[in-house]
Order: sequence, then structure tokens, then C-alpha cells
Amino acid sequence: IELKSGILNIFLKTGIVFTQVDLWLGLSYCDGKWNKVTVNKEGSIVSASMNELREQTLEPRVQQLKVNSPVYIGGIPSEIQNFYKELGLEQGKMTPRRTYVFQKLVSCTSIVGRKGVLEDDSKWVSTFSAPFFSHEICMDIRFSDQVAKYKYYADLPSCSNKGNKIPCDNVTTPSRVHSINGYSIEVTWDRPAGVIGVIEKYILKAYEEDGPNVPITSAELADTSMLTGILTGLHPFTNYAVTLTACTLAGCTESLHALNISTPQEAPEDVQSPTAISFPTFLLMSWSPPKTPNGIITQYTLYMNGVPIYFGNGTKYVVKDLAVFTPHQFLLTACTLAGCTNSSQVTLFTAQLPPSHVDAPVLTVLDSRTIYVQWKEPVEVNGILDRYIIYIANNEQNFTKWNVIYNSTELFLDFTIQQLFPGTEYLIKLAACTGGGCSISEASTAITDESTPEGVPAPKAQSYSSDSFNISWTKPEYPNGIITSYALYMDGVLMQNSSQLSCYAHGLAPWSLHSFRVQACTAKGCALGPLVEARTMEASPEGTVDIFATVDGSKKVQLKWLAPNKPNGKLTYTVLVTGLFYADQ
Repeated sequence: IELKSGILNIFLKTGIVFTQVDLWLGLSYCDGKWNKVTVNKEGSIVSASMNELREQTLEPRVQQLKVNSPVYIGGIPSEIQNFYKELGLEQGKMTPRRTYVFQKLVSCTSIVGRKGVLEDDSKWVSTFSAPFFSHEICMDIRFSDQVAKYKYYADLPSCSNKGNKIPCDNVTTPSRVHSINGYSIEVTWDRPAGVIGVIEKYILKAYEEDGPNVPITSAELADTSMLTGILTGLHPFTNYAVTLTACTLAGCTESLHALNISTPQEAPEDVQSPTAISFPTFLLMSWSPPKTPNGIITQYTLYMNGVPIYFGNGTKYVVKDLAVFTPHQFLLTACTLAGCTNSSQVTLFTAQLPPSHVDAPVLTVLDSRTIYVQWKEPVEVNGILDRYIIYIANNEQNFTKWNVIYNSTELFLDFTIQQLFPGTEYLIKLAACTGGGCSISEASTAITDESTPEGVPAPKAQSYSSDSFNISWTKPEYPNGIITSYALYMDGVLMQNSSQLSCYAHGLAPWSLHSFRVQACTAKGCALGPLVEARTMEASPEGTVDIFATVDGSKKVQLKWLAPNKPNGKLTYTVLVTGLFYADQ
């Protein structure tokens, strides 16, 4: 019986008859579980089965086989090999490229427990080799009506580490480890003793001390003739525990103990560029330790514009006596005993200030309601120019209230102010702003062109006697220039033309009705206000009242009269009658 290249070959020779059964297994038996193989001969049929797989052949000439000597499975003792040369046995081999050791075979009459715990006495003993069986295998061999159940198993100590089990004596700890650099080490080990089968590969693993029980890095070495390997992917200046794992087809076992090593320091990695808090004439520099120091930082060197300005172990430094809003190139170097690494170069600016001086704007009056404003960019900006602001005030408010009429980040150098009042004096200032603040210019003055006044008010006429008026008025709502004169018209006749805001009219008739209107003038023209009417106060009537009486019966008299010649007001009449009257009954 031979297991070779995934095929279970059954060779049976009785007399001169040679019978062969080939059962294809593939790798189905490499599952870490028990596998049961049965070889059965019943009459002319010879069959072989394992688990659910079965193959048979018909050989009518096969003779009855009597088992009266030891049965050898997987190999035979060297002293009797020469008797079976015609079977083409391969000494000590069951599959190509694998050499096996012989172990004990124990017969059994029933299924037995693990580790060779038998339920009956041993009857036949043979030798075999099967490194790929990680557990016991029970094999039934049937010849005619005779049944001989054989069980073979790996009667060896089982190595256990982290749950893996393979037939072995022990996987030793690596014998020597030395650092190539901070990122890799060279590991040397001795070949493990007592391993059943061919070692397929070695695995080197490195664990961080005081870290999780998970390897930081590992390396698989397929060339098992080499007992030295390189383990990469380590971190400089770190303590590691290095183990060796040996693997066969049945599984892998890791050494129970580890060899400790500390990787050397290397130059830092991920050196961060310095940062700064900016002031107008100095920079407060600071920096963080490298993200990957790879050792103990022995020194920092700060460069400004290619010149070293600081050496030491600190993480802050003040750079003084700098110009306002000036760029400087900085670079930081961090060093360990193994070497130095530079950060990326960074450009940092000192802080901004407001512009040193802003010239007053130039004003051009375009018409009675428009002023064109022009200005120049400040000579010393002291930063990045951010915006311009125009402030305006006028004489109507005594230049006490300043309003923002323009505020823009569009850095134009002119602006047209519209919808102003004609004939009005304006003060205009310009502010130029940076990130450091604003500077305001001196005010420039401009007077818009005059035009005809607007909003001329109606006069107020008040009479304090029966023959006179006190007339007064105010300035136009929109003078639109300088008022040169006010004209007062009474009853359509010019009464006064002056710069005065009042007039006294007298010599008028009592209770006489008069109309009044004011006209205001600038150099550009005049405008009339609304018309108002008013009366003088009343006076006593002048003249006589003629009365006419007509008798109407014995008890009535009808009276009529004429108004006086000069009523001098709104008349009311009182009739006085003298004489005898009938008394009321």
C-alpha cells in the first residue's frame, strides 16, 4: 500500500497474479482530522476506500490470501527490502521529494481514541511513515472472510505553540540576532530536531516588547537549506522579541521562547516644518518633535534664509529685528546619534501693519450732483492691500457726521459719487486697509455746482394790529447753492428783496385780505414758494348805520338798516327798542 502524489496505490500479489487498485485522493486527507482507509477483498473484487472515496477492480485469477506474517504499510525494514524489488518500492518515500521516518504500527479491532489509546491488545507490528497525517489513521485490511483492522498513528511527542500542532521534538529559539540597521535584522537558527517530514518553510516573526501579542513584521523563507534570514520592516530604536516558526504540510509550530534585540537609532523621519506666531517686527517660532523620531533627538537646528540661527533641544525661538510683512524661508533639522533629517522649507511672513501714509483724494466736481474721486496707492503698504473706504460729510450737518459711501475690495483707484445736493460743500476722506488695519487720509473739499433752489417754504403772516403784518420764512429745504436773495410778494407786488428771512408790512386796512409768496434765488436762478393768504385784525366800524322802521299792526314794527361805510371787520348787529310794551298775560 503506497500513498504517492495524492494517489493511494494498492498492490496485491498472490502467487503469479498481480493486482493493483489506484484511488485518487488529491489533498482531501490534509484536513487535520482522522481519515479511515479500508482495503477489501471479496472474491474476485479488490477495493480501496477512504472516507467517501472508493475505487475497485475485478481480478478473477486472484487467489485466497492468508496473512501469517507482519504487514508493512508505507515502507518495509531495510533487511527485507531485497525480497520485494519487483514492487518498485521507493525507499523511505510515499510522495515525491519527501523523505520519511518509520514509526510503529499497532493493529486495532475497533476505533480507538487519540494518541494511540487502544481498546484491545496489539497483534501485528510493522513500520510506516506518514508525516502528512497530523492525527491517527485507522486502516482496515480485509482478505476474503478474514478481517484485520490496523491502526497506525504518529507515536511521537506533539509540539504545541499558539494552537498549532505538528509532529516534532521542538522548534528552538533563534541562536543569534544582530541588527543590519534600524529597519532590518539578520537572524540565525539551528535546524529543529525530531520533525516528522520535510520542513516546507521557516517563518521569522518580530514582536514589540510590551506591545500586543501580534507580530509587527514577519518573513517567510522557502529555502529551508538556509539557516539564516533577514527580517525587515522594523522600527529603529525599538525592543523586539524574535521567534522562529517551522512549517510542514501538517502545520506550523513557533518556538516557545524568543530572542530579544534592540534596533539601533536612525535619522528621524517626518520632521515637521516650523510654524510661527507673526508680529510686525518679530516671529515667535515653534515646532513639534518628528512624528517618527527613530531615536533620541539630540539637537534641533533652525535655518532662516539658509543661515542657521538656532542650535539646541528647545522647540521655541524668537526671531527679532525683522521688517514689517517680509517673507523669510525657514527649515528645521532634527538629529539623532545616527544622523539628521531636514523638514520641508516653509515661507513665513511677519505681521502686517496699516499703511504708513495715505494721500488725500483728488476731487473733481462734474455737475451739481456728482463728484469724481481719484487717489493713489500708498507708497508703504506694510502688508497686502485689502480694501479702500471713502468717507463723506457735508456742511448741512456741520461736518460732524461721516458716512461711508464706498467700501470695496476691488482695488480701483477712482470712484464717482452721485446723487449729491447741488451747491453743497463736501469733505471727503480716503482709508486704505491691510490685514493690519486702516490708515485714513486728510479730507479734501469740493462744492457741487449750484442750481435753482428746491423746497422754498410758504411764508408765515401774522397780524398783531388792524393795519400791519409780521411776515417770516425759512431757508429752502434744498438751497442747491448759496441763497443770494429772498423776494417777498404781497398781493403780487414785490414788497421786499433782500437776504433777510422776515418783513414788516403796515398801513393796511383793518380786516383786509392779502396774499403772500416768497422767492429764493441762487446764482443759477430763482424759485417761488407756495401762495398763502391772511387778514389783518379787525377794528371798530366806521360811518353811520341808517335804520328804517315800518308799523305792522297794533303790536308790530318791521326794522331794516344799512351797513356802515367801513365795516373794518366781521359785523354783528344789536337792535335797541325803547317805549311801552305789553306785559305777558
